[in-house]
Amino acid sequence: VRFPARREWNMNLATYFAVCIFLSQEDKIENKKCGDKAMTFYIDTRYANCSREICRLLKACILEQTREWSEIIFLCIGTDRVTGDCLGPYIGAQLSSHAFPMVHVYGTLSAPVHALNLTDTMQEIQKRHPGSLIIAIDSSLGQKKHLGYVTISNGALYPGAAVHKKLPPVGHIHITGIVNVSGVLEHLTLQTTRLSTVISIADQITDGILYMIPLISKCGFIQIL
Repeated sequence: VRFPARREWNMNLATYFAVCIFLSQEDKIENKKCGDKAMTFYIDTRYANCSREICRLLKACILEQTREWSEIIFLCIGTDRVTGDCLGPYIGAQLSSHAFPMVHVYGTLSAPVHALNLTDTMQEIQKRHPGSLIIAIDSSLGQKKHLGYVTISNGALYPGAAVHKKLPPVGHIHITGIVNVSGVLEHLTLQTTRLSTVISIADQITDGILYMIPLISKCGFIQIL
C-alpha cells in the first residue's frame, strides 16, 4: 500500500494558494510567507472555528508533500512532568483513544517522548514505519501577541529550541501550540504555565486532527489493508 506522490494528484494548486491568500486576510489567521510559498500558519484558538481551520490547513500541508508515504505518524513530544510541556503527550493520549487504519501515535501521558528518548523513538519509527509521513507536535513559547495560537508548517520541528536544547529535527510537518511567552528563564516559564491554557490549545489541535483524518481517507490517501 502506498500513497500517491504529488505528481499523481489532481490538486489545483492555484486554488490552494488562493485559499492561503484569503486566510491571510482574516484577522484571526496569519499566514507568514517566504516569497510566494506559504510557510507557516498561525491560528488563534480563541477563534470560534479554529479547529476546522486547523483541519483544513493541516490537510493542505499533507497534500503539499512530494514524497511517497504509506502511513501517518503523530509524534507528540513533551513530558507530563512540566505543565507547559505536556501539550504533546496530552494530544497523543487523546488521539490514541481513536483507531484509524495506517495512523499511529507516539508520545502519550503514560509513555511520553522527550529529550531523553527522542532519538531512540525516531529509530524505532524508522524501523517499524519506513514509509511514514511524520507529523510532529510540541508546545512552544512565542511573542505575547501569539499566546494561545497554534502554528502549522511544512518542514521539520526543532524540539527543545525554546529552552535552548540541541535535539535532532524531526517530522515532515509540524504543529505547535504557543503556551506562554518567550524571553528569559524559559524553563521556569514552562513550569509555571497554566494547565488550562495548555488543555484549551491541545483540545483544539486534537479536534482539528480528528476532523482531518476522515477527510484524507475520503481523498483516498489512507487505505484500509
